[in-house]
Amino acid sequence: MSQSELSPGAPPPLHTNTIQDGQQSVWVKVTQGPGLVSVLAVFVALVLGGLLIAATDARVAETAGYLFSRPSDFFGALWAAGTDSYVSLFQGSIYNSNQGFAPFLETLTVSTPLICAGLGVALAFRAGLFNIGAQGQIIIGSIMAAYAGFAWHLPIGIHLLLVVIMGVVGGAIWGGLVGLLKARTGAHEVILTIMFNYVALYFLDFLLNTTAFQRPGETNPISPILDANAVFPALPGSRLHLGFVMAILLTILVAWILKRSTIGFEFRAVGINAAAARTAGVNVARSTILVMAIAGALAGAAGVAQVAGTEKVLTAGIAASLGFDAITVALLGRSTPWGTFFAGLLFGAFRAGAVTMQISTGTPIDIVLVVQSLIVLFIAAPPLVRAMFGLNRKPKNKPPKHAAPAPAAPASQGGGA
Repeated sequence: MSQSELSPGAPPPLHTNTIQDGQQSVWVKVTQGPGLVSVLAVFVALVLGGLLIAATDARVAETAGYLFSRPSDFFGALWAAGTDSYVSLFQGSIYNSNQGFAPFLETLTVSTPLICAGLGVALAFRAGLFNIGAQGQIIIGSIMAAYAGFAWHLPIGIHLLLVVIMGVVGGAIWGGLVGLLKARTGAHEVILTIMFNYVALYFLDFLLNTTAFQRPGETNPISPILDANAVFPALPGSRLHLGFVMAILLTILVAWILKRSTIGFEFRAVGINAAAARTAGVNVARSTILVMAIAGALAGAAGVAQVAGTEKVLTAGIAASLGFDAITVALLGRSTPWGTFFAGLLFGAFRAGAVTMQISTGTPIDIVLVVQSLIVLFIAAPPLVRAMFGLNRKPKNKPPKHAAPAPAAPASQGGGA
């Protein structure tokens, strides 16, 4: 026997099971973590979307008629129907031989408002609030930014800065009102934000039919074009504008707020347990108002990106479905700033490449909405995704084969006092 085994006070020998336990714990963290589940949810949604595309393909239907005589034709058509559509989607959103990386620049352009609005939804989620009102916050931010852009005539630099400030303030006011009503009256934020969406939408329709907002000589509801000094500079040859840099800076800012600031800690504490946070001295009402105001400001920045970056005018459809798509982006990003950022890029790629996919293969654009809906479905059901890939089975920690016995307690020497 070795000296360590003979010495009564020596520690037990290190066994290989300690290393195995560490490896198993890493495996559990990887397989049970939210990141892998999000990736697998996207993968499963793409596979099911491909099957749906194949099910509606004419060539697949034709070869299914003689499946048992020539199965290779059927499976070849099945594979081609799905892969051709996704290849076209990739070429329309990332890269193709004719345009190079120009489609990727379009993806970044489309992603910009999605990222900004998604950050607003994600921040509210982290504080335990459901911000369904990003749509209305985008609209109000767009209204204020557009008015500052076409009604005022200011020097370069100052004009664009004022447009951004006005849009952000507009969204902050619209979101802060929801937080104020919830904090003071206890009204549910879901009901409030949905109603505020309708108020903002019809308010926009009203303004576009007034003299102050309608373009002279036009009967259609459209505003004057924003001044050249009031729009984001764009990359030559593309629609990508400086608003994308704004989206990156806002992502960094939200990450800093949540991880490094006192107010971010209070947001997270309220989101985990509002009653416990109140007991610990956190002003829950103030946090509710503030987080909704910041969330609205982020959505207002999405409105700025629309009117001062992409559209350069204010129309009734300026917000499109961005506010509702932002909810999906925040869910896919697990309500984390950088997760939301990359989820916005993914959904921007879907939207940018959908047109090319339809033109090249005849696949309806609506299939992209189906894939997005499937992603949300699987994101909302992590146990289902884990079960599909067998990730619910956690490795068991086996006891060591030759474990050293625990040292016996030393016998007391002598009696008590």
